[in-house]
Amino acid sequence: MKSIARQKPIEEIQRELEGLERVFVVGCGTCTTLTKTGGAEQVEEMKTKLQEMGKRITGSVVIPTACDDMTEVAMKENEPAIRAADCILSLSCALGVHRMNLYIGKPVIPGTDTLFIAVEETPGYFREACAQCGQCILGATAGICPITACHKGLVNGPCGGTNNGKCEVDSEKDCAWTLIYNRLKEQGRLDLMRRHQPPRNHHVALKPRAVTIV
Repeated sequence: MKSIARQKPIEEIQRELEGLERVFVVGCGTCTTLTKTGGAEQVEEMKTKLQEMGKRITGSVVIPTACDDMTEVAMKENEPAIRAADCILSLSCALGVHRMNLYIGKPVIPGTDTLFIAVEETPGYFREACAQCGQCILGATAGICPITACHKGLVNGPCGGTNNGKCEVDSEKDCAWTLIYNRLKEQGRLDLMRRHQPPRNHHVALKPRAVTIV
């Protein structure tokens, strides 16, 4: 399976990195290397662009496959450089961003928009963690996608029906926005809960979808 992604405009990346001066850059040796949006060459190019913005690069790594257990290994191997950073800028797909958030307590800022993806977590078990909307906001929601984690797909939440951290649609399910709140609180970034996300532009990723890699 492959994740098709495109790199975000540098202006958007710069905006997302406001207040975050020390950056550790991560690429992926699989999907975003294939799409030429987050391989070794693109990581080096991004480091140069960030330095031109005045950012300090604490280190970088291209994880062979950023959406599996190799991510945890890479995070441990690069722990000193990551600890010295204010955040990670990820040039992986959204699944890589999601995976990195499981292992570190620092913000993981997506440098790409994931357009479409399929993931098999274990043999025969598939779970949607990304809607491939082409408008990734994981940097503002602590790596938790509200479109897929929230039954209502709310990008500005929570709704008025959440009760004791559970969803009103399914009382057995954790409220996505409670999870987002708790993780942002741990990161000291609760101010992002006040950020208004504009309505989704469904023309960004029209179906059927295809991509040509040159």
